[in-house]
Order: sequence, then structure tokens, then C-alpha cells
Amino acid sequence: MSYNIGLTGLYAANKALSVTGNNIANVATTGFKSSRTEFADQYAASIKATSGKTNVGSGVTTAAVSQLFTQGNITSTGQSLDLAINGNGFFVLSDGGSKLYTRSGAFYSDKDGNIVDVKGNNLQGYNAVDGAVQTGVLSNLKIDTSNIEPKATGKITETLNLNSSATTPTVTPFDPTNTSSYNYTFNTSLYDSQGNEHQMNQYFIKDDASNSWKMYTTVDGRNPADPVNSTTPLVNDLPFKSDGTLDIDNMTAGAVTGGLTIRDDKSFTLADWQPASKNTDGTYTLNGATANATGVQLDMLTMTQYNAASATTAKTQDGYSTGEMAGVSVDSSGVLFANFTNGQDKVIGQLAMANFANVQGLSPVGGTDWKETNGSGVAVIGTPDTGTLGSLQSESLEDSNVDLTAELVNLIKAQSNYQANAKTISTESTIMQTIIQMT
Repeated sequence: MSYNIGLTGLYAANKALSVTGNNIANVATTGFKSSRTEFADQYAASIKATSGKTNVGSGVTTAAVSQLFTQGNITSTGQSLDLAINGNGFFVLSDGGSKLYTRSGAFYSDKDGNIVDVKGNNLQGYNAVDGAVQTGVLSNLKIDTSNIEPKATGKITETLNLNSSATTPTVTPFDPTNTSSYNYTFNTSLYDSQGNEHQMNQYFIKDDASNSWKMYTTVDGRNPADPVNSTTPLVNDLPFKSDGTLDIDNMTAGAVTGGLTIRDDKSFTLADWQPASKNTDGTYTLNGATANATGVQLDMLTMTQYNAASATTAKTQDGYSTGEMAGVSVDSSGVLFANFTNGQDKVIGQLAMANFANVQGLSPVGGTDWKETNGSGVAVIGTPDTGTLGSLQSESLEDSNVDLTAELVNLIKAQSNYQANAKTISTESTIMQTIIQMT
């Protein structure tokens, strides 16, 4: 019997050595989860009823080899499609229709734009149509490399202050080429329907009357409504209250002769702009593009007149030129953005993640991939950073969770166990030899 007990100990020690060796071999494998050997004692079956007080065990058996799904360290890589899960969950892959699950987030774009791992398995998620993620059925995530269409400017927002202590210029009339004929100026880019960039210039002149200014507006140095024939700027009055805020109550909505139209909300509208381009001889020609169909809204309602230097503190406009894709980025919720050369971003999809009621029930299939089994339960699919699913960290990878120091200690323990069980067999052999010699 001692021979068999010793043999089970050798088998167990050998299994522990194999598991520990596998852990050590994968100490640098991205997304690898270490394993541990779980043993149980065993007793010989007997048909004789006993109290159990004199039973002797018959050795040890390997009860399970369990994987430890603890979090590995996250290392920054700088690669846009390197992804790490911080928390629970797995990436979902498709191997020709068969679902695989992994923690290894080293992904690439193949020649067709599909996002794949090193083995060519497709990363699963939800693609986007016109920037809107289409949730529902999982599909292969794909990067759309087409150019982004231009957008004509529809709204400009400006925050500025005009110096209340400024004096009326002595040089008249207004001349955009003479800085002494106005108090303050700045320009804003705006775009037509073909993505051509134009420059809107605004000039501000303090009136003789207190709390009153005039604003002169040109586009490309021309009259926006008649750029081919006229350089005459648009002119608007800007009244201010005694507290320095814009006096919108005295800005009448409706058409303003020779100026920007005042809207019902008291912002301005550049309603009749005709985009033009400059010829080599200095003349201007309509370029065939159009302005935003509803005009360009100019929101200056936060403008002030305080005793401080005239300055523009904030400015936005919603138009842009066409752009080529320059890269891809992923946020913590798994949303994929295409980044374009014109500074715009476009949503192109969202990653899916999976979790299981019993991750220990997953079946490892190699390559740091797992498959669903009856023991794991059905995959619960969701998006990152929702429910029990962890968040994503882009441009990063999750390291192996192997603790090398602990594994080296386990290696020594397994070796000692092997030697001790071998000694049991050796001792039993010596006893048997002694008995044989006695006979």
C-alpha cells in the first residue's frame, strides 16, 4: 500500500511541477492567467463498515487545476489598438463564427480594415452608421478609412470684451487697411459647402455716444453678399448697458440695412454670404460652393464692455474642411473614434465585452483564449464600463498575472514534495528487502 501512496504523491508533485513550470514559462505572455494545482486526499473503498477511526488514506489525487483570473499589471504601449481591461470581463473574438474570449488586447487592422488579433480572429462589437453605434447583433469591428465630408459653418460663438475707456478713432472713415480707423479687430475661420476655408474679419469702433460701438464685418476682405463687386463691409450697432453687458433689448430683430440680420434671440445671422475665391489678377469669382443653407449664426450675446483691454477670450465655429483619417482612438467605454487630419473625430463603433457566472468553468484553448462551457454558463454580453464589466484602457496591455517570486517558491516546494514521496517508496523497498531476507 505504501508503494501506491508514494506513487500518488509523485504524480501529484509532478503535476504541481508542470503547472508551476507553465506559469513561469508564461510570465511575459500578455493577458495570461496563472494556474494552481488543487489536491485532495483519497481513501480506498471498502465494503466493510467501520467507524473510520482506523482508516488509513491511500494517497493524494489532483482535484483540479484552477486558473486565477486576478488583475494583471497594465503597461502603456503607445499603440492605439492595444487595449487592456481594468476589471472584470473578456474581449469577444470570432474564429470563423465560433466565439472565443480573451484578456489579451493586442489588436491590429488587417488589409480590409477589420480589427483582428495576431491569429486573425475578428474583434467583436457594434459598428456605427453615420456616427451612431448600432447596438444589437455582434459583428466584426471594422475601421472605415474613407474621408470625412466637409461641413459648412452654421454657427459661430464668440466671447469678447471691448474696452470701455477706448476713445473714438480720429481717422475717418473706416478703412480696414488703416489700424488708426478702428479700435479692435480679430478674424474667424468659416467654411463653405465644399470645405473651402474663408476668413471673416470683424472690426470694432467706439462711437462718440457712450456705451455704443459699431461692428464692421467682411469675409475674405469683401462684402459677404456681393464679394465679386463690393468691398463695402456690413455695419451693425452694438449698444451696451451701464453695467457693461450687451443691451439686447435695444437690438431689434429683423432685417438690418447694410448689416448682419438680427435674429429673434438677438444673435446675428450672416444670411446672404456667397463664397468666392480670389483670382491671380486680384479679382474675385464665385467658387461654386454655397454657405450653410440656413445662414451662419453669429452668437455674441456674452460680449461685454468693461474697463479692460479689448480681447477675445473664447471662440468656436462648427464647420470644417474634408479630412483624411489619421488614426484611431478608443475611450474607456470602448467607443472607437476615427481621427481625421482636419481635427474632427467620428464614432466608428464600440467594442463588446463578455462575462460569465463562473469564469473557472471556461475551457482554455491556447493562445490565451477561452471557450464557453456548460460549467461557465452563458456569456453575458455588454459594453465596457457598464454593469459588472470593467473599463478599457487604450494604448495599453495587461501583463501576465504570474508572480514569479511565488512561483519559484512553489517550484522548490514541489521539488521537495517529489523527493519526500520518492523517499517513501525507497523506505518501503528497504522494508520489503528486510522481510525477504528474514524468510
